Amino acid sequence: MGAGHAHLLYREHASPVHRLAPEVKIIAMVAFTIAVVATPRHAFWAFAGYAALVVAVAAAARIGPRWLLTRSAIEVPFVLFAVALPVIGTGARVDVLGLSLSVDGLYGGWNILAKGTLGVLASLLLAGTTTMRDLILGLDRLRCPQILTQIATFMLRYLDVLVGEARRMRVARISRGDDPRFLWQLRGFAAGVGALFLRAFERGERVYLAMVSRGYQGRMPAVWTDADAATAGQWAAAATVPVTAAAIATAALLMS
Repeated sequence: MGAGHAHLLYREHASPVHRLAPEVKIIAMVAFTIAVVATPRHAFWAFAGYAALVVAVAAAARIGPRWLLTRSAIEVPFVLFAVALPVIGTGARVDVLGLSLSVDGLYGGWNILAKGTLGVLASLLLAGTTTMRDLILGLDRLRCPQILTQIATFMLRYLDVLVGEARRMRVARISRGDDPRFLWQLRGFAAGVGALFLRAFERGERVYLAMVSRGYQGRMPAVWTDADAATAGQWAAAATVPVTAAAIATAALLMS
């Protein structure tokens, strides 16, 4: 997990959110998402409160709305499904702008759109304020299963290697007259993917044998100490968002 392996979503800023320990941000994001999911779909005011929390965190992290909206395009398929629900839904119907829409479909579409969007935005804020290396360290401090953090570590370490290998193989194909833009040349592309898989597998075997020869016994050496863990002040600061979200969700459940 050497330095220099940043991911495309990370935004370099000197903000209070960036300076928080990764484990407290992970817990805060998960707790916030649970509160959002537990909220009844008809509590519209509650979702407005969650959106205000997201805006406040984004402002504190100095992450602009344009960046968030652009990266949240990943949920477009779910948005399309949510838009289609009122049309294809069954049960009681209501006329809206000349269209006969299902009441249950409207609630269901709103439920998917609101909760999905808030979850995506919360995840983007976590990714935008925490490097991939720190995310793995945070999971390790939270006692995530060692095998998972090791897989993530190796994936992070050798992702650039595999991308470079794939790029060299593509240049080699093109220099020999191959043009992957044509449909009938998919066979060559598929063969290249298979060769890349075999090379990655062989490289992984060599790396594993090298690790075993150096004393690896199924667990990586610790890269952090208790002195590096989050302080009580950081836990308290990060708890403001999930605690507020939990209070909103509790109020919404009591009022439903």
